[in-house]
Amino acid sequence: MYRIGIDLGGTNIVAGVVNEDYKIISRSSTKTNAPRPAGQIADDMAKVAKEAVEKAGLTMADIEYVGIGSPGAVNPKTGCVAFSNNLDFYDVPLGDMLKERMGVDCFVENDANAAAYGEYIAGAGKGTDNFIAITLGTGVGGGVIIGGKIYSGSNYAGAELGHVTINMNGEVCTCGRIGCWEAYASATALIRQTKQAMLRYPNSIMWQLCDNNPDNVNGITAFDAMRKSDVAGSMVVDQYLYFVAVGIANVLNIFQPEVICIGGGISHEGDTLIAPIKRLVYGDNFARNLSKKADIKVAQLGNDAGIIGAAYLNSQK
Repeated sequence: MYRIGIDLGGTNIVAGVVNEDYKIISRSSTKTNAPRPAGQIADDMAKVAKEAVEKAGLTMADIEYVGIGSPGAVNPKTGCVAFSNNLDFYDVPLGDMLKERMGVDCFVENDANAAAYGEYIAGAGKGTDNFIAITLGTGVGGGVIIGGKIYSGSNYAGAELGHVTINMNGEVCTCGRIGCWEAYASATALIRQTKQAMLRYPNSIMWQLCDNNPDNVNGITAFDAMRKSDVAGSMVVDQYLYFVAVGIANVLNIFQPEVICIGGGISHEGDTLIAPIKRLVYGDNFARNLSKKADIKVAQLGNDAGIIGAAYLNSQK
């Protein structure tokens, strides 16, 4: 049997047919065009899911169930999205809505949790029991797997790792709190930090890298400048890696998983990102003297993690 995984995002809806080897054999996508009525979004979710099935040369009779990763606070027991600011959803029974359109059981989970579960079963966390996935993107997302199961707290809104505080007198986060990890370690924060450094260092090579237009700054501008021995770029990268490491040390001290993986576009820096973070984190870990340490590595599945994880939501051990 096959399963369908749907990654419902604020920008795109992507559906994939996943086989028993955790491979996506076909996919289809469309724009989310949020905000708009939930029924219209559910219509498009069903449409792209059925398109993916057709592309795979299958019928719905070959599909065991559908899994959905949705942004926001999701109750996986009821399939209800209690709240999603990205979609303007309030108490939307998304699982039931899609079941009516698809004719098979549908399961819903928070999108970051679904992506973490995908990495757990088929990527960087394969073979572990306790695993955490961190995504450095527009924000800082997190998913926690404990004993092979997604952990989301008593109210299904837990594991918001990006909103642990690392500076009580610091930057204002988009959530309204002060000093959240997300305000320092997201790709958005790195871009802001890069622009601030460029203003302080008008001779930095970062100006050349973005064609003298700060609007062209992206998450690798400072890294590229560092590779060219630019002092300002190196300072930005060092500071950013410190911010990332502080948050990871907090996560490690709380959960002590076997593996923490880092995803998002910045993770493409590979060892340039991971090696210094390991040095910082292992020196700041409460259990630093233990011989067994959590491994910190790059996520392996990229954007496929959410689809694969969603497709296997009903098979958590």
